[in-house]
Amino acid sequence: MPETLFAFDQRNYRDCQRAYRGPGEREYYLGDYTIEGGAVVDVRAERKGVGSYSLIRLRSRSRLNFTRSWSHIREDATDVVVLWFVRRGRLAVTHPGGEVSAAAGEFALTQSLSPFTIQCLPDVEGQFEVFHLVAPSHRFRRHLEREPRPALALPAEVRELSLAERILADVFEADGLLPADLEASLVEDALAVVAAALARREECLRVRRSLPEQRLAEVLRYIDLHLSDPSLSAAAVARACGISPRYLSFLLKRHGSRFSDLVWEKRLSVAAHWLATSAPSEISIAEVAFRVGFKSPAHFSRMFKRVFRKGPRQYRAEAQVSRGAARPRGTARAPVNEEDAP
Repeated sequence: MPETLFAFDQRNYRDCQRAYRGPGEREYYLGDYTIEGGAVVDVRAERKGVGSYSLIRLRSRSRLNFTRSWSHIREDATDVVVLWFVRRGRLAVTHPGGEVSAAAGEFALTQSLSPFTIQCLPDVEGQFEVFHLVAPSHRFRRHLEREPRPALALPAEVRELSLAERILADVFEADGLLPADLEASLVEDALAVVAAALARREECLRVRRSLPEQRLAEVLRYIDLHLSDPSLSAAAVARACGISPRYLSFLLKRHGSRFSDLVWEKRLSVAAHWLATSAPSEISIAEVAFRVGFKSPAHFSRMFKRVFRKGPRQYRAEAQVSRGAARPRGTARAPVNEEDAP
């Protein structure tokens, strides 16, 4: 039986960022969630869990915005795919590859390991409704031979999608009438139907990659998600990705980098972005250092100055003066000494 995940109105909608993940903050994933205030604020979500899946019906009479950034991705590393069936209004998704939009009757897909911004836009009658499935990415990918794009939208005439929505809606409304194993099986069937629809549309899938390219992508993603771990090492990455340290070295050589250089470059680039877009009252330089995997603020300052030719404090102060005028320069590589090895 569906349960209330959250309900916001004129009295509590400003608390949405704290409460949108439901009791225990176990639902969805990290991001910046806002509800646009107005004469009427009425946002409600109901959830039904089916094994490792979540079925959610969201209704709103307000404009909703949700942003998931790289910092959110690194913080929680949640790897799920969300299938969106838009019933009223319009869902607009902005992602690194562009923008997609799904109107009533249409379908959209997002993935939690790629940054995006979602806008939920009510229709002319002031109503928005979407029914969506949150599924572990590996459970969805096993129905596909190729990777889906990070975000995509499909029109209403793709008939498989309406079939998948009906299956999921029946499970959502079953109210305990179906055995749990049958509900899980039906959700799997709906995933297979959606995957079949995507497989027939070339624009929805990424170009097939070679095995080394796939392995390199896994390595880079693992590094991105674990930059904050000061013990991150080539051996740990190789072990986590199921490859040998020698093969990891081969992959990174193809990529044009050594492991130590790559890790420090990523850490310093992330740190530069944080410093350029935050105030000292929001996050201290020491906290930035620890969040990107440095063991001490002194070591961080030394490495940062080596690359950017100025210390973190000066870099932040100058960025605040010219915020918005230019992006932080984070592409230079620091020479790595033995004492600086991660």
